[in-house]
Amino acid sequence: MNAPSELGGFLRSRRARVTPPAAGLPDRGRRRVAGLRREEVAELAGVSLVYYTRLEQGRARNPSDAVLAALGRVLRLDPAEQAHLRDLARGVRAGAPATAAPQPRPAPYGRTCGAWWRRSVPCPRTS
Repeated sequence: MNAPSELGGFLRSRRARVTPPAAGLPDRGRRRVAGLRREEVAELAGVSLVYYTRLEQGRARNPSDAVLAALGRVLRLDPAEQAHLRDLARGVRAGAPATAAPQPRPAPYGRTCGAWWRRSVPCPRTS
């Protein structure tokens, strides 16, 4: 599973957990979706519906910490879930290193003289 679909699945599952009365919204009876609607989450978090939809669909690039904190507040995430949300939004997978180990760079050509080269041709001096 890739990071955008993981982020969308995480947001949808947490949105389904929060009921309108728990979020301070009036209960209007029967709903087609469990929990909050997208527009309710967007309004409570202070972001546009289009932007929140793009986040759920994995099309938003690099959401700010303020947006992620607002979503965490609206979705009533605990600290571990907030950290997981940040990791998913940043594209970091759980258990994978955040950055790859640096690869050694080869020495520039002409500055090193291998033993085989020194035997046949004198090594040029560099200053």
